[in-house]
Amino acid sequence: MERLGFVRDVAGIAALNEPARRDLYLFVVGQAESVSRDQAADGVGVARHTAKFHLDKLVEDGLLDTEFKRLTGRQGPGAGRPTKLYMRSATQFEVTLPERHYDLAGRLMARAIDESSSTGEPVVTALHAAAAELGARLGEQARDDQQGQGTEQRVAIVRDVLTAHGYEPRQHDRTITLLNCPFHLLAQEHTELVCGMNLALLDAVAKHGAGDVLTARLDPAPNRCCVVLTVD
Repeated sequence: MERLGFVRDVAGIAALNEPARRDLYLFVVGQAESVSRDQAADGVGVARHTAKFHLDKLVEDGLLDTEFKRLTGRQGPGAGRPTKLYMRSATQFEVTLPERHYDLAGRLMARAIDESSSTGEPVVTALHAAAAELGARLGEQARDDQQGQGTEQRVAIVRDVLTAHGYEPRQHDRTITLLNCPFHLLAQEHTELVCGMNLALLDAVAKHGAGDVLTARLDPAPNRCCVVLTVD
């Protein structure tokens, strides 16, 4: 997870630790339509000024969105000012420690199933191809952004990509181990499938991010990712 995204998600979720704010959030997202400050205040039994403060804080933290409507339905002069209404934000907040990315695994698997259904290609083959395509894109993008040329620079580019996606890379001599698997529970239950997907993804990141100076291989061990990378 990128640092800015992590900070945003932690701040957003932490905002709900305040009881009145949490109650207001749950009230707003539990309604079929957007609600006014007065409706929210009445719904949770707090003063209007208290509701205003907490609702606006929830908007500031990205948990709620706003819109303005005339609740009377009248238009033109004399219709009155539009009312500020609150609704759930479309922004998704997620914090997992250690970092997990089951959404990424789900997208890759869904894409593989779609591809297999339309072409008849074995679903595991399609999954490896989808993972490799993503890994190539991540590696190429990072390499273009940083323009690394030497071996150390190229390896550092790949480490940065792996860090941003939750793998927690640690290099010792010529070996990079990954202390965290972003697909941990899936890998425990479907080891061969997920480790194969992981290998395809990381091998492509290594090749496209570092050229021919890094090799990814399966090397399962307890309490870390099943893939390690070796500096050639």
